[in-house]
Amino acid sequence: MLCSRRTKTLVSTCVILSGMTNIVCLLYVGWITNYVANVSPKVTENSELERKLEDDSRGETLKIIERLDKLESVVNEHIKDRPLKDGEDSLSDPASDLATSLFLHWGHDLGPESRRAALQKFQYYGYNGYLSDRVSLTRPIPDYRQDDCRNMVYSPDLPQLSVIFIFVNEALSVLLRSVHTVIQRTPAHLLREVILVDDHSNSPELKEHLQRFVDESNAQHGPGFIKMVRHHKQEGLIRSRVSGWRAASAPVVALFDAHVEFNTGWAEPILQRIKEDRTRVVSPSFDNIKFDTFEVEEYPLSAQGFDWELWCRYLNPPKSWWALRNQTAPIRSPALIGCFVVDRKYFEEIGLLDEGMEIYGGENVELGIR
Repeated sequence: MLCSRRTKTLVSTCVILSGMTNIVCLLYVGWITNYVANVSPKVTENSELERKLEDDSRGETLKIIERLDKLESVVNEHIKDRPLKDGEDSLSDPASDLATSLFLHWGHDLGPESRRAALQKFQYYGYNGYLSDRVSLTRPIPDYRQDDCRNMVYSPDLPQLSVIFIFVNEALSVLLRSVHTVIQRTPAHLLREVILVDDHSNSPELKEHLQRFVDESNAQHGPGFIKMVRHHKQEGLIRSRVSGWRAASAPVVALFDAHVEFNTGWAEPILQRIKEDRTRVVSPSFDNIKFDTFEVEEYPLSAQGFDWELWCRYLNPPKSWWALRNQTAPIRSPALIGCFVVDRKYFEEIGLLDEGMEIYGGENVELGIR
């Protein structure tokens, strides 16, 4: 009996200590990740990056930082997803996690009703739909291209493209900004059509208001310039992309999410690569639109890959790319993140995308394997 009590006491003590250790470790991980993000100098020059890679040939430091970032995000998700207490309202509580995320860098001058309206849209869309409705559909955005990219000369006979947007219950202003900027910042002779694939949205704005915009645009640019494809039931991302491909007629198709903004000169380098080799599947370089302030944040050039769970990841370009000392050179990637451009007929030849896939994200790896 005494041994049993000691064993139980020992087990209880170990469990308590283990729990405390886990908490301390998580706090330490959060602190060290924040320290790395805010204190470590940002490497921007090629020489510094090359030196870093030379000193750390296996990239262990980069791997550790990525793992810390991933662990911290998991912890934060668990904290965010805690159940509400009885009587607690995430929209009315100014100290809620939702309000903290949205109003940390924006909206300090909003009144109570405006804050509540902004929170409701944020909760629904996952980004600041309230602010998006008040931002110009054709706002200027920074051009982060290198000088070499701005000065490149392209073939005069580049192929035309069809740009396809997939959406379901997207904020109308965000969707329209995607369409407006692709029309405004793509040379008219290269853009044959824009295809909108509505995967069974139930938002009233995306029915009557969107259709009015389509009709007005076609009256201005010509019949069929903007095509609408509406699903009678929700098909999911993969089948929606294939629906858009079936509606396209240009030699090249560009498949994008409906919450993007296009910058000057985005199309020509992509079309040049595909003209040189029709078997290339090209993903553009992405910057970030901040979810709360809609400010544009520059992202470093990177390869696109995946981790052991097959989630897409940005990867540091290989040393062979840095050795070229040419920022206009393409970066070979084993996978794609979200948006890509491909020769329309070649896409069919390799089997399009697997329409049996139901889970988000798998097509990025599957297309790389093809």
